[in-house]
Amino acid sequence: MQIVSNVALISINETMLVQLVSFLIFLFILNRVLIRPLRNVMQQRKDLVADTQQEMMEAQTELEESIRQIRQNEAAVLRAANDLRAKLEEDGNQEAQSIVAAARSEVEALRRKAEAEVSALITEARMSLQVESETVATRIMEKILDRRLAS
Repeated sequence: MQIVSNVALISINETMLVQLVSFLIFLFILNRVLIRPLRNVMQQRKDLVADTQQEMMEAQTELEESIRQIRQNEAAVLRAANDLRAKLEEDGNQEAQSIVAAARSEVEALRRKAEAEVSALITEARMSLQVESETVATRIMEKILDRRLAS
């Protein structure tokens, strides 16, 4: 090999080939040691983020479905509660009507009994009053006539 002495900025000779080969070896080693593992880590991170996003979307879908089912169950329970309340109100009204009807019949029976007692007392009082009034009338007549009447 002959050394060429040129005063040039770039000279193409054997050292350039050695430097080029050395650079290529350095790139190969750099690629194996640094770039490939870094790319692998970056790809794993992208995959992890994509998986996490997918899981979040699935969880969001499950949450929305759960909320929908809860709302359906809540509506069904409210309907059942309203139906039960209406039935209980109806049963209560029927029970109240039967109690009021029984109370009315009892009051009517007590009224009839009281009327019968009052009628009996009035009849008895009239008879007693009639007997007493006859006695008083007889005494008055005896006093007025000044003699005793024969009964």
